[in-house]
Amino acid sequence: MDIRVDHVLKEFSRYPALDDVSLDIGSGELIALLGPSGSGKTTLLRLIAGLERPTAGRILFGDEDASLKSVQERNVGFVFQAYALFRNMSVVENISFGLKVRPRATRPPNAEIRKRAMELLELVQLSGLHDRFPQQLSGGQRQRVALARALAIEPRVLLLDEPFGALDAQVRKELRKWLRQIHDKTGHTTVFVTHDQEEALELADRLVVMSRGKIEQVGSPDAVYDGPLNPFVFGFIGESSGLPVEIDNGEVWVGGRAVGLSAGDTPGGHAQLFFRPHDVELVPEGAALAGVVAASRRVGGTRRVELEIGGNAQRVEIDLPFDHPAGEKTRIAFRPKRWRIYPATG
Repeated sequence: MDIRVDHVLKEFSRYPALDDVSLDIGSGELIALLGPSGSGKTTLLRLIAGLERPTAGRILFGDEDASLKSVQERNVGFVFQAYALFRNMSVVENISFGLKVRPRATRPPNAEIRKRAMELLELVQLSGLHDRFPQQLSGGQRQRVALARALAIEPRVLLLDEPFGALDAQVRKELRKWLRQIHDKTGHTTVFVTHDQEEALELADRLVVMSRGKIEQVGSPDAVYDGPLNPFVFGFIGESSGLPVEIDNGEVWVGGRAVGLSAGDTPGGHAQLFFRPHDVELVPEGAALAGVVAASRRVGGTRRVELEIGGNAQRVEIDLPFDHPAGEKTRIAFRPKRWRIYPATG
């Protein structure tokens, strides 16, 4: 099922939660809506679901304008962060619920409903737990039941709102891989909301990065990570360090000296230099960035150090081998292997 968000505005008390947002989602895609709190990602998901109505603009399912249709008329499956399972129903009853409450004319026979529920239990790897109640399951198991319940109605679109937000880090990682496998098996058009960049990069076919009610960038995980269009996207997707710089004659200058980096076609004047802490090389002092170690901490198998650059105490972070001898006040020279420069705004 293709979905088209067409110039949608959504206001709450005249405040635009979404401001002229347009987005095309292809049939069978797994799309991540990614952004900080207040970016509008959950509002957009609720508009697609039919839980909210747009102030202006349209939501289309295929060629059909779904803007004024209810959740039931749109036939969407919705998975919430808090599971929303019925505590007084067993696992199989929870999964069957959406089919059992259909109008009699479209309701399958009870035997078929149970067969469908048991098949979904096998799909979500919970065979044998059909008679348990939600309170007898772990958080990860409850979320699998919630997904099976959403799939039971054979939705045209599957929507997930921070589906793993209430789970611990290890369970989240396991369920991310599992959700991708489920998606590949079922082929549903799937849209999920997350603020977890790692989750979005690992799961999605495409990322939709949002900020302040607008879409900042849409693209594959590789395209967005390697080619962020602006400082917000660079800073939000993955770890980054930023530094104010000057551009003169196609070169990057910091503290009154060139640092050996090309500015490309960035116009002269004030600009911002961005790079990833892991994507640097140590070099002899000279035409390079250099700073004094102000703090350090362990990050996996590396040591993340915070460097004070120049006399204005600007700080950046870079990764060093764990056994690097640098201590506090040690001076280190380095050069990013890959970087991006954005003209200063304002």
